[in-house]
Amino acid sequence: MLLYNFLNSFRHYFIEIAPALAIGFLLSGIVHEFIPDSWINKHLGGKGLKGVLWSTLIGTLIPVCCWGCLPIAVSFRKKGASLGPILAMLIATPATSINALLVTAKLLGLKFAIYLFFSVIFMGIIAGLIGNMIKVKKTINDNNGCNCDETNLTRPNSEITKKPFHSRLISVVRFAYIQMPKDIGKETLLGLVMAASVDSLMPVGYLVKHYLKGAMGYLFAVIFGLVTYMCATMGIPLVDALMRQGMERGAGFVLLLIGPITSYGTLLVLRKEFGTKVLLLYLGLISSLGLVLGYVFSLI
Repeated sequence: MLLYNFLNSFRHYFIEIAPALAIGFLLSGIVHEFIPDSWINKHLGGKGLKGVLWSTLIGTLIPVCCWGCLPIAVSFRKKGASLGPILAMLIATPATSINALLVTAKLLGLKFAIYLFFSVIFMGIIAGLIGNMIKVKKTINDNNGCNCDETNLTRPNSEITKKPFHSRLISVVRFAYIQMPKDIGKETLLGLVMAASVDSLMPVGYLVKHYLKGAMGYLFAVIFGLVTYMCATMGIPLVDALMRQGMERGAGFVLLLIGPITSYGTLLVLRKEFGTKVLLLYLGLISSLGLVLGYVFSLI
């Protein structure tokens, strides 16, 4: 029975995220091939507010969930983006899709949706600014055999701009569906296994109904949001159901805010690309800011 539940949950999550991953991989290939390194360095490579605002804006416009934004964030990382803009994007992208906001307004109310939208932007900016204060190791771009002497470094994308358009399209597909799965495929698969394991083993509804009404729901929302995967749209009916079972609306807000931006894939890729220190910072910021914003929402 447990094995059946696990396989069924794994299948559900795989079907849920596969389209988002495919879109995210494609967008990462487009970023890699068509966005010049000089643009990334100018807008996302600095330590100021501009890069964080740019990445937050990009994150709110990209129609992908947390799994789909992973390859995009990694491609920005490979092109030299700073930690702050990447953290801002990883927060803003999965929780602010148009579809999710419309469904939130329909099920949970317009005030809930508006507050969620601006809370995600606020959280992304704060996390981005703090991330900019941390020194992380710069990545070295793999330019397929280029020798990195001073002459080559002063000719940004000279190799790319000479390629015909059809060759660039081939490069997009190659990077998107060969290189990116190599980079984050294992972490993504492990994330699915962990999410399916938790989903098939934890009696969530029973716990909320019998033990987690009131203030304890906030603690549950943080823990459950951290250990389970839910995309923004998928999490809305779950939060609505939990609130109907007695969860505080502030706690429901915390769950809907934290859940989509702390998938196992995000956490594993963050650790791989930036190290445990950055991962712990990310978790601490998400948890603390989520609790504060959720409590404020309960007072409105």
